[in-house]
Amino acid sequence: MDPARALFANDAFYLAFNARDLDAMDRLWARHRPVACIHPGWAALVDREAVLESWQGILGNPDAPTIAVDHPRALPFGDLVLVLCYERIEGQSLAASNLFVLEDGEARLVHHQAGPCASPPDPAEGGPTLQ
Repeated sequence: MDPARALFANDAFYLAFNARDLDAMDRLWARHRPVACIHPGWAALVDREAVLESWQGILGNPDAPTIAVDHPRALPFGDLVLVLCYERIEGQSLAASNLFVLEDGEARLVHHQAGPCASPPDPAEGGPTLQ
């Protein structure tokens, strides 16, 4: 898969989050592949229904924060592209990984994980996006 396609889908993922758009979030996750998601502090979720149910709860919460994203970097692995980036949420920094696969001609998420990061890069400094 073209890494640029995964970076575009990564942007769409965070736009869906910040817009609280569950339909857009649903369209981003794979339908024909196994999926998994690990939200910060949560147990691993391992099936599409559980993953989308978690997003319904998060996106339906009016107090859910917005996320700023920086330093996305795409690492291609054949048919898969791993996008690493940093999420900035209410003064905290999280390192995130989003794994995309090509499905029905679109880059679709099969895995998302985010967790605390003690020494993230400065969001104002540019960084590589493709490798």
